Amino acid sequence: MLTELVHQMGCKKNNVITDQITGEIACNSCGVVLAEKAWETRPENAGFTDDGYLNSRVGGRISLKMADKGLPTIIEAQNKDSAGKLISRQNRILFYRLRMWDRNSRSSTSTQSFQKAFTLLDGLRAKLGLPESVVEQTAYWFRKISAKKILGGRSTVVILCATTYIVCRLTNTPRTIHDIAKAGNVKTKNLQRIYRFLVEELDIHPIAYKPDEFVTRLAKATNISEKTQRLAFKILSIAEKKGITTSKNPMSMAAAVVHLASLKNNEKVSQLKISEMSGISAVTIRDRTKEITKCIGGEI
Repeated sequence: MLTELVHQMGCKKNNVITDQITGEIACNSCGVVLAEKAWETRPENAGFTDDGYLNSRVGGRISLKMADKGLPTIIEAQNKDSAGKLISRQNRILFYRLRMWDRNSRSSTSTQSFQKAFTLLDGLRAKLGLPESVVEQTAYWFRKISAKKILGGRSTVVILCATTYIVCRLTNTPRTIHDIAKAGNVKTKNLQRIYRFLVEELDIHPIAYKPDEFVTRLAKATNISEKTQRLAFKILSIAEKKGITTSKNPMSMAAAVVHLASLKNNEKVSQLKISEMSGISAVTIRDRTKEITKCIGGEI
């Protein structure tokens, strides 16, 4: 709430006016101006005028996935003012130094590392279909890792892929480590090693995925019917109650219940196809299927 005006002695206190340009609130009689300015209640403009100029008062949105956070510095090379006149010699020397500092800041090691990492992050987002919230959090954690000075001697690509996997685990976005390794074109073993290192350094504890988060993904990839998909969820629910899914790879359990449900409904989906879509070997799928059948065979 705005504070009250302190009028001068003899003021009639008849009317208070507001300057729409400066936002100042003043008394129409004595001219006292309120220290606090008025709030802007009009809607924000995000478009362009007829002349092609951006009419937003606040500029573009700040984003952590940009190396400069969406706040670039642009200094023209011409030594002219807004009226097109040449600036003085002293100002030319000043702007030369400003351009040099700006160029050096953009070519620093940390900025180049961010540019390389966030360019790769855009590629991972396109390949993996990551939501914007996951991308922003990945950029935040990567900046935090860079501030801890642990990037030296390690691949920026592997660090970013490991950070993306950590954020996917933290936000419960179902992307396996094999998916991220394939999208980032890195070895899975290197990614696993850096993942364990970052978890220890950052002192975070990502939760494990649940198998039901991958059942829908495999069902769409293998083109099974809705009936078979519901049966797969039912089998998985019973297996979780029996404790079969504990300490098991969630993708392997999802592949096993999809395979078992397709067999029960006589749908021709080969183990090889499920193996290719899930990244789990056919031997593992058969072992998990036998284990589920042995424990809950009569309840299906």
